Amino acid sequence: MRSMMIKELRLIGKDKKSFFFLLLMPIIFIVMFGSVFNQGDSGASVSLRTVDQDQSAASKALISQMKGIMDVQQLPADDLNGQLDKIKQGQFSAMLVIPSGFEQAMKSGQAADVKLYQDPSAQMEVAPIQAILSSISTQYREQKLTGLLIAKGESKAQAEAALASPIRIENVATSSDKFSMIDQVVPGMTVMFVFFIMITMARRFFEEKKTGLLSRIRTTRIKPLHYLLGMWFPFVLTVIAQCIILFAFGHFVYGLALGDVAALSVIVVSLSIAGTGIGLALSFLVPGEGAAMVITQVISMGGAMLGGLWVPSYLLPKAVQTIGHFLPQFWAQHSLQDIIAHGAHLGDVWGAALILLTFGLAGLTVALLRLPGFLRSAAN
Repeated sequence: MRSMMIKELRLIGKDKKSFFFLLLMPIIFIVMFGSVFNQGDSGASVSLRTVDQDQSAASKALISQMKGIMDVQQLPADDLNGQLDKIKQGQFSAMLVIPSGFEQAMKSGQAADVKLYQDPSAQMEVAPIQAILSSISTQYREQKLTGLLIAKGESKAQAEAALASPIRIENVATSSDKFSMIDQVVPGMTVMFVFFIMITMARRFFEEKKTGLLSRIRTTRIKPLHYLLGMWFPFVLTVIAQCIILFAFGHFVYGLALGDVAALSVIVVSLSIAGTGIGLALSFLVPGEGAAMVITQVISMGGAMLGGLWVPSYLLPKAVQTIGHFLPQFWAQHSLQDIIAHGAHLGDVWGAALILLTFGLAGLTVALLRLPGFLRSAAN
């Protein structure tokens, strides 16, 4: 069995296709997703284009106040129609116009109107802008009421106390204050591409079947269980090495915080057993290498979508979240993020590790049951 393991490790090391699927592709995906989503604190998350037709002290004060909350880009006042056409064409989602007479209306005590032009199909992007503008409007209203109360003889402290909300909201962070999309991307891509080991596994078994090696094994004293373990263990080591390389890449290139290394190691080992265990079962269930490749892509991509590897699972529909709980990808991603982003330790993720091990052992059991028939088909 030892010589069989060494032989498989050497063959895996020489397999260029495996290198591409297990290391090169996930690194490319991490770089792509990281470049798109990991913008850090380089800019405001909410952006608004503004046209100031009033050009007064009041309009400039409003724009200055908005700049303290979001990214404000001022556009030429003489090109309003051209900017509206860009919204209709979908080039940006919203634009605030401060019309002429804004300051005069404020000084006269009348309502000073501003217009928020928006793309009806971009409500997700416009909603934060509307919330910010509503907050600023409330601040102006409170300033106006404070002035009226002071004019009626109230002190400034009394006026502010009268306008103070009876409810105070205290924000309490319950997770890492350093969470970024890299904390989602690196574990997600690692878990997704772990399951591509199934292509390599199926190809190896069918190669041994074609070359007649399996037929010769039947004539030796090698027990089916020893043969299976001898073939399986090198793939487990390969997946562990894959995870180490990808997490190291995320750590050194993107500054990914790995958290409790002991807990991370347990999940990586459990994930490797789950992925390769399912790969064993697949290798003995499918009729050929082509079918194995197709099914592997369905398992990897479908599991990535349903298991929350591409986006956080809480953003998915409720039905999809429920389905995700039956997939190994969900438990691997959930536990990895708990370790990386929430500071979880071994005692917090042992349940997920047991679930992953259960998937792996179930696959191993199916493979053991199917192995005699697979060996007989090789002999024939």
